[in-house]
Amino acid sequence: MNDQPKIEARENGPLVGKDVSEMTGEDGAAIECKPVMGLCRCGQSKSKPFCDGSHADAGFDSAPGKPAGRDRLIEYTGTEATVFYNPMLCSHAAECGRIAKNIFNPAEKPWVQPDNGTMDELRAVVAACPSGALSLKGADGMPAHLTGDVPKITVEKNGPLWVENIVPPAEPTGQGQTAEKYVLCRCGLSGNKPFCDGTHSDQGWKSEE
Repeated sequence: MNDQPKIEARENGPLVGKDVSEMTGEDGAAIECKPVMGLCRCGQSKSKPFCDGSHADAGFDSAPGKPAGRDRLIEYTGTEATVFYNPMLCSHAAECGRIAKNIFNPAEKPWVQPDNGTMDELRAVVAACPSGALSLKGADGMPAHLTGDVPKITVEKNGPLWVENIVPPAEPTGQGQTAEKYVLCRCGLSGNKPFCDGTHSDQGWKSEE
């Protein structure tokens, strides 16, 4: 592949992936990638994750609105580590609770308690966080995101596109947001388009409807 993979956003239209070589579907199976492919972000396509032109009939508006969460970087400081969290970037994938509920538990206050687990658990959670909403204090004192090396897109069932190492369709503007790992809205409801803000979860959006 000669060109760096990237995703572009068409106004009131789909996301367009270019030179993307790896994509995984909702069922975990590999999806054949084309050099240029339109990806649905209006939530209406009958050919998800691909666009079938339904955005035009649906009157899809790609303009962002008011994000579901506030754009702020919250620090949770422990003895050996500090975790950073931005509510606006969170897609509610809940990987944090699945991997280390002893550290990340919304039923407790604060919901992040770094001293309740190990550094390995913290790293595993930050690496698994698809949106980049979670980061870990690096050696230089700055928030560090843990990402893989492979450019890829993962389609979450009833959720957004998880993207790693692909040039994003818009400049990351959220506090602590990274261009190396992010999630893109495909329900059409996010207030932070083209990025996901977790609204699909709040609204109970289903990708197969």
